[in-house]
Formats: sequence, structure tokens, C-alpha cells
Amino acid sequence: MKKKLIHLSLILTIYLVIVLAPAGAQQEIVLTIKEGVPAISLAVPPFIYDASAARAKQAAETIHQVLSADLNYSRVFSLVPREHFSYIRPLNPKEIFFKDWESIQTRILVVGEITQADEKIVFEAKIYDVKSERLILGKRYQADSEVFRLVAHRLADELMKIYGERPYFTTKIVFVSNRDGNDELYMMDYDGANQTRLTFNKWRDYMPAWSPDQRAIVFTSYRTGNPDLVILYPYEGKMVTVSNKGTNFSGAFSSDGKKLAFCSTRDGNAEIYVSRADGTGISRLTFNSAIDTAPSWSPTGREISFTSDRTGSPQLYIMDAEGGNVRKVSFGGDYLDSPVWSPDGERIAFVSRVNNFFDLYLLNLKNNQISKLTESNARNESPSWSPDGRHLVFSSNMSGPIQIYSIDYDGANLRLLTSQGENKLPNWTN
Repeated sequence: MKKKLIHLSLILTIYLVIVLAPAGAQQEIVLTIKEGVPAISLAVPPFIYDASAARAKQAAETIHQVLSADLNYSRVFSLVPREHFSYIRPLNPKEIFFKDWESIQTRILVVGEITQADEKIVFEAKIYDVKSERLILGKRYQADSEVFRLVAHRLADELMKIYGERPYFTTKIVFVSNRDGNDELYMMDYDGANQTRLTFNKWRDYMPAWSPDQRAIVFTSYRTGNPDLVILYPYEGKMVTVSNKGTNFSGAFSSDGKKLAFCSTRDGNAEIYVSRADGTGISRLTFNSAIDTAPSWSPTGREISFTSDRTGSPQLYIMDAEGGNVRKVSFGGDYLDSPVWSPDGERIAFVSRVNNFFDLYLLNLKNNQISKLTESNARNESPSWSPDGRHLVFSSNMSGPIQIYSIDYDGANLRLLTSQGENKLPNWTN
């Protein structure tokens, strides 16, 4: 294997920061989930830049485009249409006419100015509450052109934090791709940009999953000829083997990053095991002649959801983190698999086969309702939640070769993230 030390480019300097503060026997099937949280109206007028600076225009356009896309995707913010800006006076950063912006229904105003210092650009952003006419956030970034997108993602994260939302625009999705001839691990930005290869070998690598801090990836590797469970530390360039006896797969870190659950046949049957995050101290959780697989931790770390065919067909179960109090939470369907717990602990996304089509569904643990998320007469699999619980990524052959898509929790905003080769088994840390 060729080891590769991954270096992510970071913003060089960040200056001023001002921040303000019981399951039944039947389950009803509904098509969508409705969660009526009003979006925050936000305006992002074009950024002002020094026309004499060679890279200022590029920086202004890139940062503006990426920031706008981030905020529009969030479902927390609603962007004021750009054509509405023509109804008010042009933006003057030194004298902002807040009543103008309020007249076009703007609640939050983002003002950006870009200058050039030596070989770097300087981006100054100011976020205003329009009604109170006050500054609520100020940031200053100095950056090279390679990280203009990262500057935008970081500012979008700051806006999410202002409103008590979990930021995720700088997070990564890890996945499997055969674009270079072999199934290897890759990672990309949440929006599909900056796709980067992580492993280099002639053997297959499968089922990757991030640690919560995105410093480690657990996955199944065939590099020894056996499906071993391995932890890759991509920023340190090292690997640790967790389990190499029998078939080992479906690794999943707990939400606090202290434990690792996985499936193994090390004792002869597919059972669920747990270990410390570094793979030491392995103990068995399930003891059943059926196949138990696909463990997923609850956000509290006190419970694990999993798939088992102990009652005939694969169904969804939940157990305590120590293996006790096992209970079935799905009823109906002949094949249910790949449960993943939402970050708020209220829902489990899973895959179900109906009429030989695989679609994504959501199980609401509060009311026991199941909602169908995809409907494309295709094979939609491997769901993984965004850190804020409003989006999921998954793999599908809906357009031909298997690719990775993202979709909102209610089935809206389907987006294609990959296109080169076949891409599958995405994992978005939460």
C-alpha cells in the first residue's frame, strides 16, 4: 500500500470575531415528513472587491457563489432573490440603508469586501441584523486561491452557529469508488467538491465510516486476502487492524468517539461486537443463531440499532449499548437493512426492498410512523445523515452507474454528488 499523508489547506489567519450571543403490530406509511420551521430571510449581495487586484474578482465570485449555495442548501436560511436588489439603493458598506433591505423582506444582511495583500486575498465579512440595525458577526480571512471555497464554508458554518444550528459545511463525506480501476476510499466536501483518493492498493476497500472528529475512518479491507476491519488515520498516514478473524464489516464509531461497534463472524456467526475506539478490548454484544449486522449508535451512545433476521426476514432492532433489552422496532416488509440513527435521536433511516426495488425510508421513533424518502424504481442504498439531521447521502443507480446523491429529510432537493466511475457506500459523520 502506498501511504499518503493528507494535508488539507487551511485559512492562514482569522481575525476579529464578534458572536452573539411501545411499537405496535402495524405501522402507517406516509409519503413525506412536514416540519414547518420558518427559514430566516437572508440577503447576500455581490461582494465588493478591488478591481485593480488580480485575484480579487475571482475570490469575490467564488466565495459569494459557494456561500450562497451553502446557505440556500441549509434549509435554515432563505435567500432573498437577487433581482429584488434592484428595487433598493446600491449597497454602500460604509452607510447601509437598513430600511431599504427591510423593505425587501431581509432579516439578515451579509456584506463582503475583498482586497489583496501581497499574494493573498483578504476577505472581510460583516453580518447584520436588519431590523435592529446592528452588527452580529464580523470575520476577517486571509487566504490563498486554493482555499476560497473553504473560506465560504467556514463563514457559512459561523452563520449556522449564530442560530444554534450544528455547522457542517466544512465536513467531509467518505465513500468507495472504482474510478481508478479498483474499489478504494475517497473523500469529498459535503457538496461533492474536492474529491480526493485516500487509499492506494490493489485490494478492495469497503464500508468506510468516519469517527466523530473526522480524524479516523473505520472500514473493511481485503488487503491481506481476508475481509479485515481496519482503522485509517488519514492525516497521520497510519493504519491499525481491529479484527482479522473471520469476516469483519459495518464498523461504526459511537457519537462521543470512544467506542466502535462492528459485525464479525470471528466466532462462527455474524454477530455484533464492540471495542474501544482504537480497536482494543473487543467484546461480543449479540448471541443469536441468526445474522445480526449493520450496527448504528444512538446520539446518546446508550443504544444501538441493527438489522437481524432472527424472526425470518431482516428487520430493525434496538438494543442497549451493553447488548441487553433487545426489541424489534419494524413490522412488515420482507427486507429491511442499513439502519442509521438521526443526530437528534428521533428517527432511523433505513433501506427496504419492495417489488425488487430498494428505497430509503424513515422510521419516526416517537410515533412509530414510517415515511418513504425515495421513489425512483432503482436501487437506493447506504443512507447516512448530515450532522444537522436535515439531509442524507446515499448511493443509487437511478441514472445508470451507481453514484452518490444527497437528499433532504422530506425527499426534496435531490442532488448528484459524483459522476466519475461507480461510487457507493457514502458516510457523512454526525
